[in-house]
Amino acid sequence: MTIETKLAELEITLPDAPAPAANYVPYVISGNLLFVSGQISALKGKLGADLAVEDGAEAARGCGLALLAQARAALGSLDRVKRVVKLGGFVNSTAEFTDQPEVVNGCSNLMVEVFGDKGRHARAAVSAPALPRGVAVEIEAVFEIE
Repeated sequence: MTIETKLAELEITLPDAPAPAANYVPYVISGNLLFVSGQISALKGKLGADLAVEDGAEAARGCGLALLAQARAALGSLDRVKRVVKLGGFVNSTAEFTDQPEVVNGCSNLMVEVFGDKGRHARAAVSAPALPRGVAVEIEAVFEIE
């Protein structure tokens, strides 16, 4: 089954790949690795203050959809993804908030849902006192490609 077929089966529609917001490129291919720049959530706010874990997880899923859109733009087809290698998740949160892993799971779960075992990855899920434009979550990715 192709990844596009899998996405349709899961009723997932990818957004257009977002344009860079500053002086950087949305992705870089080096050898057999695709590095996708951090994708920010549409949701703004701070976890532990005005947002709940569930809100953050949904925002992280949105970041994951944008990561997949960037990967498809870079590769022409998500079928070229051999494995999701690593996600780096940043959560705009209060000093007392400690559920960053549960927030970033919104993206991790999407990768496994779409790619199966090839979607299991190494990961960082860290707190940030602020993120660009006041967003709740930013996530970057590394994919191994064929």
